[in-house]
Amino acid sequence: MQLAEAKAQFIADWGRFGTNWGINRTMAQIHALLLVSPDPLSADEVMEGLAISRGNANMNLRELMDWGLVQKVLIPGERKEFFSAEKDIWKVARQIIKERKKRELDQMIPVLKELSEVEGDKKDKAVKTFTDTINNIRKFSEQADKTLDTMIKADEHWFLGSLVKLFAGKN
Repeated sequence: MQLAEAKAQFIADWGRFGTNWGINRTMAQIHALLLVSPDPLSADEVMEGLAISRGNANMNLRELMDWGLVQKVLIPGERKEFFSAEKDIWKVARQIIKERKKRELDQMIPVLKELSEVEGDKKDKAVKTFTDTINNIRKFSEQADKTLDTMIKADEHWFLGSLVKLFAGKN
């Protein structure tokens, strides 16, 4: 497979994968393009590389910067803005986890706490079923929150070592 074909396949596949971690296909494709580009790209180069509109490129580049996956790069003598993606995949994974946690789990936990304090007779079957279910989801969410916080703060060597121990059955 030639480089151009491999890059096109990677960009298309990363776009599909990106929808699984909470971003749209174009945003993931821009991220993929920047990941495999040896030099920072301008918005025009992103538009040309993916055959997308200026508005689409600009909106998704801003969103990628909000996620912390892409940075603006100043190139002396250039008036255009250039963009570069973090190349360290461990940092990328941690940043995605951090953003997903912030956008989903951090917002869900207070709602579950409020719902767990529903009024009613705790002996009533419907109230008990509701509160037990909400409390179980809340406990799971809080444990997931702690686990994700640990992953976000961990460096890749600790994380990799922990995974190896987990899969090897050693504690």
